[in-house]
Amino acid sequence: MTLPPAQEPCNEVLRYYQATDEAERLQREESELELLRTREILLRFLPPAPAEIVDVGGGPAVHSLWLAKLGYRVHLVDLVPRHLQQARSRSVDQQLLLASLSIGDARQLAFPDQSADAVLLLGPLYHLVQRTERIQALREAHRILRPGGALIAQGISRYSAVIKVLTRGLLDDARMIYVADHTTRSGQHCPEETQDFFTTAYFHHPSELRQELTQAGFEHLVTLGVEGPARLCGCEFARHWRDPFTREWLLDLARLLESEPHLLGVSGHIMVVAIKPGRMPV
Repeated sequence: MTLPPAQEPCNEVLRYYQATDEAERLQREESELELLRTREILLRFLPPAPAEIVDVGGGPAVHSLWLAKLGYRVHLVDLVPRHLQQARSRSVDQQLLLASLSIGDARQLAFPDQSADAVLLLGPLYHLVQRTERIQALREAHRILRPGGALIAQGISRYSAVIKVLTRGLLDDARMIYVADHTTRSGQHCPEETQDFFTTAYFHHPSELRQELTQAGFEHLVTLGVEGPARLCGCEFARHWRDPFTREWLLDLARLLESEPHLLGVSGHIMVVAIKPGRMPV
């Protein structure tokens, strides 16, 4: 799909994902809490299978193939060619079939109006650093959803960078402190030549996701913290996660505090669930 010049995807984002294995990241010990909690929330709010799901920015199909295994018809769209190659390979290895795989941009989706029962945006919103771009992506999701269809979208917390500085022994690194301070004040995450925290991205204040999806025409249902306060364990997280009792307690804590408004920003990822107004066809 060719976009107008003003909408061309950021080359830095493409370079980041060409150099970073997203599938491997989600399989790491420190990412397992994010993976498990994301799937819990998806199961709670997605319509029953075999609903039609468009997983926009679905990467190497970590969630797409899991949903396909549950009986959903999943269309995977991603900006990064490497991700689609990995998705095809994983699909063959797991003997699971996705409804479609395509290169695409969240701001301009190649799907007909009202053709999906649910849309996932579990990555694109933090890669679209301008609010107008994020609203455009949300309106595209709104366009392809059937009335009553579900949107599940995710952002990175505004406070993720500063929490990392405070919990990972980085207070002696003036450069890291500068990046974290700028991100916390503006939401604009600009690591320049380093990718210590992440690539160029937008980190949301907990209230912003609701504001943006409402502007795009959605009816907000709930805003949830995905991981909860577990990231405050810092470098000790992996050790605690390996202990079965502590692992279950951290999962239960994330569930208990997922909608506590005063603690949403402590979670690394914030998820919003919304619907397109109207009645889902029977």
